[in-house]
Formats: sequence, structure tokens, C-alpha cells
Amino acid sequence: KKKIIKKNLTKIIKQNQIFPKLFLVFSSRKMSSSTQTIKKHLVIDPFCFKQFDDPKSSGYLGGITKEEFEERVNKIFNESSPSECGTKSSLLANGYADFCKHIFIENTFTSAQVNYLEITKENEHLLKSDYEARTQAELPVLVRWFPKSSVTTPKAKYLDLILYSAEQIVKENEAMGTKRESDAAWGIISVKPQNTPFELPMQPITMMRNALGKSEGGSGVGLDRNQYMETVKFWKTHAL
Repeated sequence: KKKIIKKNLTKIIKQNQIFPKLFLVFSSRKMSSSTQTIKKHLVIDPFCFKQFDDPKSSGYLGGITKEEFEERVNKIFNESSPSECGTKSSLLANGYADFCKHIFIENTFTSAQVNYLEITKENEHLLKSDYEARTQAELPVLVRWFPKSSVTTPKAKYLDLILYSAEQIVKENEAMGTKRESDAAWGIISVKPQNTPFELPMQPITMMRNALGKSEGGSGVGLDRNQYMETVKFWKTHAL
């Protein structure tokens, strides 16, 4: 009996020595994986979903999911941001208003093609036009474009991430009768595939829509005549 008790006692001691080690390994693995979670300061706004979901969309971002895109851009952003709240980063470039920022990154992880083309005598006959609305809540406006099936554009070298602050998105959503579900500092409202690491002129109709106010799908920023005429110079000779 003494031998059996001694044998069982030895077995218990060994088990107690092993299990804590296993627990520590498991715990450390869990802690290690949790520390690798990327803080999301940037989220894709629903307004931008069509660029991932609809191949016919202007500026379609093929070859990547929304989740993968968010992970990629947040990793890039976090490496440049000393702020926990995500409001400061060396990548943030000023936009047309205080609540608007741009981030220009190299397009190494999507198949996105440049989504604008210079209008020439050889291709102007291919242009199409129609009244379109970006969402069901907006008024249709006259737009023109080149059908993707009729022209060829190169893969974009850069992506221009257009960001709106959380506060601005909340205001616009409230005006349109919707609610923002994310608490991230910035919402990606659009991504422009292009060949330049700086902002291209905003489309004149977008400036017009913004001036209409939040209830019509705009930002509420008034129209600046000089800036408007500058954008006309570019888009008079280019189309999406």
C-alpha cells in the first residue's frame, strides 16, 4: 500500500508540474496573438463599399477584400502615427476642409486601374453620359464616363485614400437619417487609383453637391468660385 501511495503521489506531483507549464505556454500564445491585433484608426465607410463589391464601379479595387484592405492600411497608418487616438500621422495630408484628409500610398496590394482618362479626338466618341445618383438618397446629376469595355487604363501606381473625420461622418449620417456603427477616428469615404502621389482636382459636380448641404448627400462646404474654375480646367479634358 505504501508503494502504491508513493507511486500515486509522485504521479500527482508530476502532473502539477506539467499542467502549469502547459497553461503558461497557452496563455503566452494567447497574449502574443492579442498583442498582434492591429488598432483600427481607419475604417471603410459604407459609402465606399461599392469600390470593393461592384466591378463596374469607378475606381474598383480588385484582388482584395474590405477586411484585408483595412488591415493593410491601418498597419501602414499605425507605423506612422504616434497618437493612440489616431488623429496625428505623418501620412495625413490636408483636404478641402478641416475634416477631410488624404493618405497617399503605393498600390502594391490591389489590381486597381487608373480611373480617369484624357479626352482625345481618338476616344471622345466613346464617351457616355447619364443622370446618376451615388446613393438612393441623393439626387441624380449629369455625369460622363468612358465605358470600361471601350478603353484600357494602366494599373494605378498610387491610391489616394480620402478620409472624413468621425464627427463629420456622424453629422452627415444624421442628416441622411442613418447611423454610424464605427467609433474609428477616420472613415475612408473614397479611394482614388491614380499615378500621382498628390490630390487630383475634385470633380466640379462633387463641389456642387457639397454646397447643396448634408441633407442632399454633400458635406455642407460652400462653393469657392476660383477653386471650382480650377477643377473645370482639368475635368474639361478628362473623364472617368
